[in-house]
Amino acid sequence: MKSYKYILNGLDCANCAKKIEDKIASTEGYKNVNVNFSTLKLSFKTDKTSNVKEEISEIVHSLEPDIKLQEQVIEETQRNNTDIIRLVLGITLFLIGMYLNIGKIEYHIITISALIILIAKTAKKAFIQITKNKTLDENALIVISAIGAYIVGKQTEGAMVIFLYEIGKILEARAVNKTRKSIANLMNIKPEYANLKNGEDIIKTNPEKVKIGDIIVVKTGEKIPLDGEIIKGEAVLDNSALTGESKLIEVNPKSKVLSGGINTQGLIEIQVEKTYENSTVNKILELVENATDKKAKTETFVSKAAKIYTPIVIILAILVAVFMPIIIKNVTYSQSIYKALVFLVISCPCSIAISVPLSYFTGIGKSSKKGILIKGSDYLDSLRNINEIIFDKTGTITTGNFKVSNINIIDKNYTEEEILRLFAMGESFSNHPIAKSILKASENIDYDINDVKNFEEIAGKGIKYTYKANLIQIGNGDFINVNQDDDYLGTILYIKKNDDIIGNIVLKDEIKADSKKTMQKLSNLNIITKMFTGDKKQIALEIAKDIGIQEVKAEMLPTEKYNELEKELENTKRKIAYVGDGINDSPVLARADIGISMGGVGSSSAIEASDVVIMTDELSKITEAIDISKKTNKIIKQNLIFSIGVKILTLLLSLFGIADMWQAVFADVGTTLITIFNTVRILK
Repeated sequence: MKSYKYILNGLDCANCAKKIEDKIASTEGYKNVNVNFSTLKLSFKTDKTSNVKEEISEIVHSLEPDIKLQEQVIEETQRNNTDIIRLVLGITLFLIGMYLNIGKIEYHIITISALIILIAKTAKKAFIQITKNKTLDENALIVISAIGAYIVGKQTEGAMVIFLYEIGKILEARAVNKTRKSIANLMNIKPEYANLKNGEDIIKTNPEKVKIGDIIVVKTGEKIPLDGEIIKGEAVLDNSALTGESKLIEVNPKSKVLSGGINTQGLIEIQVEKTYENSTVNKILELVENATDKKAKTETFVSKAAKIYTPIVIILAILVAVFMPIIIKNVTYSQSIYKALVFLVISCPCSIAISVPLSYFTGIGKSSKKGILIKGSDYLDSLRNINEIIFDKTGTITTGNFKVSNINIIDKNYTEEEILRLFAMGESFSNHPIAKSILKASENIDYDINDVKNFEEIAGKGIKYTYKANLIQIGNGDFINVNQDDDYLGTILYIKKNDDIIGNIVLKDEIKADSKKTMQKLSNLNIITKMFTGDKKQIALEIAKDIGIQEVKAEMLPTEKYNELEKELENTKRKIAYVGDGINDSPVLARADIGISMGGVGSSSAIEASDVVIMTDELSKITEAIDISKKTNKIIKQNLIFSIGVKILTLLLSLFGIADMWQAVFADVGTTLITIFNTVRILK
């Protein structure tokens, strides 16, 4: 079977995505059909060899004529602008008809024309669902309610119902379009080129064209395009994009290197051991895409309710119109039809259709003001149900920046300040990230860099210089020729004066100020906390103990994080969120029920793969997001109970002649306004 992938441009509702998926899956010859609403991607397998695209396009158009089957995502701004122009034209024409001093015939011509303009798109969708899928959805409810309101003389209510509904759909479409760029933008992490060595020449080429055994050259500042082994040169690599750890790695001949790492210093030649297809970066990209496809597809509340609500309302209205004169004496068909139309006005779901999405968007708006970007109402709703949160370490729980944690004196003839001064004098000539951390720690120490002579930086090892005729060497244990002290958790740099080691400093990744407080709050919410990290187990356990994380898994590769999360999702019913910041976190961010990324220090791929982005990098924002989610859900429940309760009461009263059109209008417009005012409370 051959695999196919297409983009469904114009897909604007999760319910439509599900219908398309079900229709293609039920068509003979198509297997493994998946419609990913968040990425617009349609994928399937088939043995068919001809007219595949044409047949699929025909199926899609039969359900949703506005959707186009294409090879790439195309911006939908033009269609949104057309809808806005149509709505403005329709409501303007309606207001002219309402307030212009004209005859009755002219009034109806203008207002009906305005209603047709406003209702055209929704009516078209309702017609397609009725004729093609034999279902009545929220589009049918809105159309019937708007027309029913107009027929019974409530023209303004009829026009406003469809106007507000269409505005809500436009706002929803704009919000959804932002999430649809997630996987497409992630492709930007792919290495753009490889420096292929051909004899004495170096040719810049596409990484996909490089073969196993070829030699590639990676210069300072360049990304390693393919996995392999160093055969010449030394360098310092930043592998944070792969492991999530900020500690730089020193490499030399025979060191294995992974694609995606960045050469921060040095020049190396690598013998390629894997093609790009099997490279680390490409595997990560595939994991992200496949993980996203496994996301649960959800329908809007209105779409679900409409499957039951719409047929019941219409059937009851028909029963009222037909049988009321038969059952109740002195009731004419004219009166029963009027009561049926009143019934439809009362039953108009606008308070539900408007207040539910409005509540979600208000919650999302409040979150954004607090620096929490939530990419859709599904994710906002899911936050309140989180039972477990898994955290990455570096850049998530910690800042990702090194800080001098200890200054250890070996030669008692020196003070901590004197040792730090010697470190700072040499490191002031280096651009290494660790050097910057040392200089920051020595800001209040005076020294003269003119005293430094014969400075030399040895890539991947350390530095050396002459100070007052003394040779000063600073570096790791190998460079200084001393056994590494494992009693300290962090990066250790030794300093040697001539032949004597006089001290060392320990650098640690800083823990974010709000990490401990956040874990305490999550514990109070009965949320399980865990840590998945590529760092050493001893370091991870110390940090977990310090801030109160309940369980730790350390020294993990990106694929191990993904597989471990996959096991948890399969073996538990808990709603699991993952919090991370690096490219290596992208697969698990996409696969988790809720992916939360750090927007400040986070990589673009992690941000795009996640469902929630913390722009301030503060972990405390997670508990704020959960609080907003719970409050939003509480408001939605209040709105639904109130609006449905009022409608049921008014429906019963209208059937017995106690409630007339005034009460019907309140049950429709009044409940809508009250639920909107209640929704605004989310902002407080």
